[in-house]
Amino acid sequence: MTQPRAITSPDDPALDELCRLLAERAAALEKSGAWPAEQLQLCGRWGVYEWFLPHSFGGQQWNEVDVVRGYLKLSAACLTTTFVITQRTGACQRIVASENEPLKQRLLPDLVSGASFATLGISHLTTSRRHLARPVMRAEIDDDELVLDGFSPWVTGGDRAQTIVTGATMDDGRQVLVALPASLPGVSTDEPARLVGLSASRTGAVRCRRVRVGRQWLLSGPAENVMSGGQVGNTGGLQTSTLAVGLASAAIDFLRTESDQRPDLGEPMRALEEDHRAILADLLGMAAGEPECTKEELRTRANSLALRSAQAALTAAKGTGYVVGHPAGRWCREALFFLVWSCPQPVLAANLCELAGISVQ
Repeated sequence: MTQPRAITSPDDPALDELCRLLAERAAALEKSGAWPAEQLQLCGRWGVYEWFLPHSFGGQQWNEVDVVRGYLKLSAACLTTTFVITQRTGACQRIVASENEPLKQRLLPDLVSGASFATLGISHLTTSRRHLARPVMRAEIDDDELVLDGFSPWVTGGDRAQTIVTGATMDDGRQVLVALPASLPGVSTDEPARLVGLSASRTGAVRCRRVRVGRQWLLSGPAENVMSGGQVGNTGGLQTSTLAVGLASAAIDFLRTESDQRPDLGEPMRALEEDHRAILADLLGMAAGEPECTKEELRTRANSLALRSAQAALTAAKGTGYVVGHPAGRWCREALFFLVWSCPQPVLAANLCELAGISVQ
């Protein structure tokens, strides 16, 4: 295949072409459940990984509004591939935020080009398993090495990664963040969970059995609440809302096409379009630093829109949409993901109230 030029803006026609290629492969990806290797390679060839990283490391350093607009198009085309990219990008951004300059020089060139793959294993430090008395991933210092013992429960593409950005907690409560080489002795991955949707993301547990990690792989710490450092996205931030709105866009586009032949779909389609426009405006405003609502309010509305739009598309598709392989059924399964992916408690509560028909003031 001829090497395409890098996509340089969310308005670049090359991005529309890439999204067309991703959308063509989305149904087969869900059916097979295979890792989206071809899709990720396409994104690397079209320069997608450059969007998120600084010029100093060969990136394009897109601003937040452009990143949101790029993610909107990618997630409408293939949510699984886009979700994997978010985890890859999150790992890269944690590396960039580190003060470990030699490690950045070692890892980032291949990450920005797509030659290597990194992922995140930090849910146990943010939203998952934090209620347990004993941390699920523990660290101790032994001379010039860290010793990691335990597991990270939700790691996307852990069995495909060369580097896993993960964290652990020490006995005194301090935490460390490391760029863990997946090839180190004692690192293993469980068989990925078979998910309701996005199974091709190969998300599952990564285990460390007394893994010795040299300090050259240390990104941050030991420190209290190590995840609070660095200028990177936080749990429940714009990224998750963006992908939910992107999924809703695909479902609404389907409704719009169907309504050309079925006037009865016009009114519900226009209502969803209006809701979509309002949420999109707030999303882009927040990305530009001009928020009209809180991130939690935006996430709640984006979750709701994704769920309602996907179910409306399935209703419009009738029985055909309930057959595996139709995009409407896939969108319904994927929309459920936003109820569990890094979902802050206030958002969970608000979505539960909406599902239960309880009015929240």
